[in-house]
Amino acid sequence: MAKVTLKDIAREVGLSPTAVSLVLNDRPCKISAESRARIKEVARKKRYIPNQIARSLVTQHSQTLGLIVPNIESRFFSSLARALEVACRKRGYLLLITNSDDSSHNDADLVRLLVNRGVDGLFIVVADELRYSAGLKSILEQLPVPYVMVDRFIEGLDCDRVGFNNEQGGYLATSYLLGRGHERIAALINKESNTGRARMAGYERALREHGIEPDPELELHSAYYIDDAFESAKGVLKSDATAVFASSDNIALGLLKLLYAEDLRVPRDYSVVSYDNSAADTLFEPALTSIEQNSRELAAAALELMFARLEEDAESRERSASVTKILRPKVVVKDSVRWL
Repeated sequence: MAKVTLKDIAREVGLSPTAVSLVLNDRPCKISAESRARIKEVARKKRYIPNQIARSLVTQHSQTLGLIVPNIESRFFSSLARALEVACRKRGYLLLITNSDDSSHNDADLVRLLVNRGVDGLFIVVADELRYSAGLKSILEQLPVPYVMVDRFIEGLDCDRVGFNNEQGGYLATSYLLGRGHERIAALINKESNTGRARMAGYERALREHGIEPDPELELHSAYYIDDAFESAKGVLKSDATAVFASSDNIALGLLKLLYAEDLRVPRDYSVVSYDNSAADTLFEPALTSIEQNSRELAAAALELMFARLEEDAESRERSASVTKILRPKVVVKDSVRWL
């Protein structure tokens, strides 16, 4: 069956394609209520589907947005992507979701790809805030569309940003363990990221507030992958730690995998506080006490910034000051911490 066009509908109702387009797009026009109803009825019967590409040529808006995440297999990032996609769809936008595989060079390529596809704006979770490529920064500084950096920030870029207070999250996790009598607390943290370093700063602040000087032997580096955490967690077993702050759910899963392999149990042998509260721990018993970064809250804040920019014209956007929103994490208490 041939695709129905505006001309087909216009021919049947005896009006111009322009008049039909204005009615079907709910644009102001001097067309009678009777003719409006007739146009919409014919469009319904013919199962007319608007051509978004043609519409975007007229409006200069594609009604699409792009999202770049470092690792779509991460439950936190997949939850964020879902929350953004659902919210965009409700506003009549299509979200194109891409995955950089933790590569700054892929970040740059994906920015180019999405902009060339005509997206109206970008949400970007960079792969590496510390060792990003010069090409990525240069592209972002010259982007012709608005973008929001989400969760991870490249310092020195003048742009809209939204994320959670990572230092506060590390502080809350460690304070919770200290409050239950634990003093030898290991930390599995990605020291090669700004988010990880901020969480470690919070961990150290909580220890010092309790008169405990941080022990470098208990600060163990792990990337945000289960296999990396499995290997790094072997350092926990060599220490005298009674508790562990695992600074992401993937890191916590790597730790749990090792503990179960060694016939050790949580919280009998080790108390654990995780980070993200992204439901990754539902595969294990007991459920993990965790620092929650609510993905729906993060998505809502990012969308608010994005649509505020989309409502501005290019000149106003150029003059507007960038906005940074920092959200507060919270402790979600479950069953993985025992009193010492």
